[in-house]
Amino acid sequence: MGQVFHRNPKHDYPVAVGGDGPYVIDKNGKRYLDACCGAAVSCLGHSDHEVIDAIKKQLDRLPFAHTSFFTNEPMEQLASELVDSAPAGIERVYFCSGGSEAVEAALKLARQYFVEIGQPQRSHVIARGQSYHGNTLGALAAGGNLWRRKQFEPLLVAISHVSPCYAYRGKQPDESDIAYGERLVRELEEEIQRLGADRVIAFIAETVGGATLGCVTPVPGYFAGVRAVCDKYGVLLILDEVMCGMGRCGTLYACEQEGVVPDLICIGKGLGAGYQPIGALLASSRIYNAVIGGSGFFQHGHTYTGHATACAGALAVQRAVKSRGLLAKVRERGIELEARLRARFGEHPHVGDIRGRGLFWALELVQDRGTKQPFDAKRKINARLKLAALQNGLMCYPMGGTLDGVSGDHVMLAPPYIVSEAQLDEAVDKLARSIDEVVAVR
Repeated sequence: MGQVFHRNPKHDYPVAVGGDGPYVIDKNGKRYLDACCGAAVSCLGHSDHEVIDAIKKQLDRLPFAHTSFFTNEPMEQLASELVDSAPAGIERVYFCSGGSEAVEAALKLARQYFVEIGQPQRSHVIARGQSYHGNTLGALAAGGNLWRRKQFEPLLVAISHVSPCYAYRGKQPDESDIAYGERLVRELEEEIQRLGADRVIAFIAETVGGATLGCVTPVPGYFAGVRAVCDKYGVLLILDEVMCGMGRCGTLYACEQEGVVPDLICIGKGLGAGYQPIGALLASSRIYNAVIGGSGFFQHGHTYTGHATACAGALAVQRAVKSRGLLAKVRERGIELEARLRARFGEHPHVGDIRGRGLFWALELVQDRGTKQPFDAKRKINARLKLAALQNGLMCYPMGGTLDGVSGDHVMLAPPYIVSEAQLDEAVDKLARSIDEVVAVR
């Protein structure tokens, strides 16, 4: 393949040369239905000319100007667009180049907030097990993905983890959803008390679980309870919506459906739809005002913060989502996708759970449906499924370690917002064929 240090240097990657709506085309002319948007990124598909034209126009005008010297019009306009649609109280946007950077910025801003208001003793962050917040060291420390963390543990800051809201595995047989959520909220409160009620900076969680757990939705009332506990102890609530936000779950911000307003929101992926690398951190007015009223300076920054061309592309993406009514389309197509998944896999002997929201769905694959026994990790079901699906012309997102970081497999579907009903049929048919092929091989 040349001199590129690929993610998996031993893998022979096909060469992508073109895009056509929800399809990626390789150099041999083979078409792949992108039913996962790469990693829930390409929400407008791969050939949106309005977005491409906006990027070209910005390149002609001003590709880049370092934000330690200048602001730029696309950055200012994009910030206004995001805040205008954000939950009440979210009033400022800090731009970066991706989701991991957004999480890093959130952790640092949360710490600085308490320094600014005279509570420098706060030094602990609480996150959830089986979570994913990114691959930079701070984000990796917050994440609960054991496989990704293991070899880097000596480099990671200490962050404690409480149980995820994972009803399929975590809820007791005689427990209601409400009781289960209340139990998890009590666990969070007990962890805050253990660390010291005046020593915790923030609780960080994915609003809807992403890559590590696979589209796990919170039970009703869970996040309202979390918000109440955070408020009780003066702890900030950070919601990671890098994968599940920007319309992926049917509302622009996934937390809208939970009826809570976090202090910080991390976004990425669908923000720019893959047309340019971009992420962002949205902050509440009280956090911004604490910085302005204190040091007046956020002690953080990257070279490409607020990159003019990236912001122009993301602005075009967000305007397209709004002007084309794509949030309603996500909700409509999401209902259709759920119906197809339940019809095709609802009684499948190796599908234990079907879960998700909007155009963000996952199947948890099991050896035994009745007992929920996972496949032997040595079979590498998730890795083999990814290859089998690609052979069948389908891009999906399988992952392993769903249960405990070692055992368990799931596969996610996160198709573009422009997907058609016929393409949903194609995705489900090819996924079913691929699963059956993989499971049949011992």
